[in-house]
Amino acid sequence: MTAQACIVGIGETRYARDKSWSPTTLALHLDAAVRAIEDAGLAMRDIDGLLPFPGLSSAEEIAANLGISELRFTSTVHLGGASPVASLLHASLAIGAGVAQHVLIPAGWAGYSGVRARQTVSMEVQSLPGGGIARDFYIPYGLTAPPQWYALMARRHMAEFGTTPEQLGAIAVAMRRHAQANPNAVMRGRPMTLADYLASPMIADPYRLLDCCLETDGGAALVVTSEERARDLAKRPVRILGAAVGQPHPADEIVSRKDWFQIGLTSAAPRAFGQAGVRPSDADFAQIYDCFTFEVLQQIEEAGFCKRGEGGAFVAGGRIELGGELPINTHGGLLSEAHVVGMNHVVEAVRQLRGEAGERQVAGAELGVVTGFGDFGDGSIAVLGRA
Repeated sequence: MTAQACIVGIGETRYARDKSWSPTTLALHLDAAVRAIEDAGLAMRDIDGLLPFPGLSSAEEIAANLGISELRFTSTVHLGGASPVASLLHASLAIGAGVAQHVLIPAGWAGYSGVRARQTVSMEVQSLPGGGIARDFYIPYGLTAPPQWYALMARRHMAEFGTTPEQLGAIAVAMRRHAQANPNAVMRGRPMTLADYLASPMIADPYRLLDCCLETDGGAALVVTSEERARDLAKRPVRILGAAVGQPHPADEIVSRKDWFQIGLTSAAPRAFGQAGVRPSDADFAQIYDCFTFEVLQQIEEAGFCKRGEGGAFVAGGRIELGGELPINTHGGLLSEAHVVGMNHVVEAVRQLRGEAGERQVAGAELGVVTGFGDFGDGSIAVLGRA
């Protein structure tokens, strides 16, 4: 099913935290979409499928502004930060079923100049992880923002497996080092050491400021089509070899789970690797959704790159840096490139598999993994291969 679908176009806007630049979210989606369609060598009239990011823009307004004359397929995936990677599964299904020929997937937001994350908590509790659960049982007791909610899982992992702040810091340092080789990274030119990380202010124990993702403005987009059509287009296609989604139980609550560390990726990853016919150890790189440092470590474990409890040792000693055993977030990720709800992770994976990543290129990259993480543990994963 997924082997018939390929990513053939990628596009990104400028990524920034710039008070003089105040783009609308729709403008960011449109800008990235135009770039992705041009990168694929297609015309607007060729796009007949559209998967907008939930709550940020609609298929109707994107199609109207781009001049897309006929939409044969639209869908919206409601999985928060897991939505962009999950949309690859939806696009693959549409392509494989012949419902659409060229599917556009735009994402991103005005996350710095627009409404900031801390403002959305008081404005729209129902739209946040947990919804009514957060409103009734978390926020009244002081758990009012995502760093506090996700810190619960990180602290539990430390208690059970001995994970250390230095190991979380190794993730933050790796992302920042990779950003230094990325011209579009917000944190390019601002290197960071482990000492800098440890000296950063505590936000929600064990999360320091430098454990937390950026708030940025930016957009990114993809175009997906069939492998047959991809052969006639401008750029080397990237095959979607496997894709899957999953949710923890209960999906809207953390502390009542029988297994604190089971997330959507726990069940989704074996299915995606099974579809692709590969193992986690076969990957040349991974782009892991890094809303917080611990979520990188947790997803490494739950995706099967190492056993549960061994993630701390796995990320230490440069193992996840360029030149290491498994380079992770070679663009800098949400922690140091930009927070574009994870679509920038897919764009970077495509660049790596095309061999277009410049000085941050993973030599001989043929197989990559990209994940999404949403709400209280919704998970998505795609295994991508060089055509």
